[in-house]
Amino acid sequence: MNNFIFVNPTKIYFGKDQLQSLGAEVARFGKKVLFAYGGGSIKRIGLYDRVVAQLAAAGLTVFELPGVEPNPRHTTVNKGAEICKREGVDVLLAVGGGSTIDACKAIAATAKYEGTDSWDLMTGKASVTDTLPIVTVLTLAATGSEMDGGCVISNVGTNDKLGIFFPNAHPRVSFLDPTNTFTVSPYQTASGSVDIMSHIFDVAYFSREDEMDMLRRIQEEVLSTVVKFAPVAVKDGNDYEARANLMWAASWALNGFLFDGIVQDAACHAIEHELSAFYDITHGHGLAILTPRWLTYVLSDETAPLIKRFGERVMGVDPSLGPMEGAKAAIAALEEFFFGTLGLKSRLSDLGIDDTHFATMAKKACGEKGTLDSFTTLTPADVEAIFRMCL
Repeated sequence: MNNFIFVNPTKIYFGKDQLQSLGAEVARFGKKVLFAYGGGSIKRIGLYDRVVAQLAAAGLTVFELPGVEPNPRHTTVNKGAEICKREGVDVLLAVGGGSTIDACKAIAATAKYEGTDSWDLMTGKASVTDTLPIVTVLTLAATGSEMDGGCVISNVGTNDKLGIFFPNAHPRVSFLDPTNTFTVSPYQTASGSVDIMSHIFDVAYFSREDEMDMLRRIQEEVLSTVVKFAPVAVKDGNDYEARANLMWAASWALNGFLFDGIVQDAACHAIEHELSAFYDITHGHGLAILTPRWLTYVLSDETAPLIKRFGERVMGVDPSLGPMEGAKAAIAALEEFFFGTLGLKSRLSDLGIDDTHFATMAKKACGEKGTLDSFTTLTPADVEAIFRMCL
């Protein structure tokens, strides 16, 4: 495996009643706060009032940025950055899921940029060497953005959805209270659970690179945790144990630890980002539709043993099966989990998507180098074929 350096600077407050420390933690970074959130669910569950009370008690000046989209727009980022520059904001507070946190990471970087358009940073036209500090209060277990340095932002004008790691963009402090996810719908719970699994699949588990067996075993344990607790949370949103396990699994799926030493493209994420960019669908649902078809497409004598191992250790597939038979059983079990157990629709056509943009999307997914290199190498023709398998 490759050499690596592991650092994760995010301080975590996990569990019930931890929000009482929010005001003091935010105040460590300054007096002026940009408080960003999404569509208003935090007001319905009373979280907004509790956050505002904490900030007021700490004597902080608060500016608000409501309405951050599920696939956050670069125009929203620009709006937030303009507030930061105009008001001299010291620290960002993201209350919500990965979209709100991602938006704040981009805002934190754009606030340090001499220009006004965040898309300059997303496309590499310009760069920054620092960001404003970020504190988060998580309300959805999915992206792991509460404990990593990356963000994904959309430009609806160009049908682009791009990811980037900004310097110092790890949240400084994140508050993870599973009770804040009790009102997350069964659909979003299911989609978020798929996203957790896909981070492990895509970034580390299904890889041609040599990997420390200790890490692969931990990846399998985190995947097994999702398989065990996602159905419980979908059925009973108030089950604290299930919500807690999913929340912590999401953070560890993408905080850097599980993919130490692995360098590869996140193929399914790159492909799904095109679906989200063109059709604004829920990211985790797109991954659910793509992942089994991708595994089927790349199945070969070379890839079958690892797919079979996943099936045995995570999905309960019969270990006596041969590599190819076991791999096919693993994919079938994953499909049943996504579409049967979790109840997600299984085809792009179910979401109103046809093949109109497939060629363009496939080319964009492969980027400037023209391929996606992970478990196997995919060309635009391969990606287009996978899209068609999903119709």
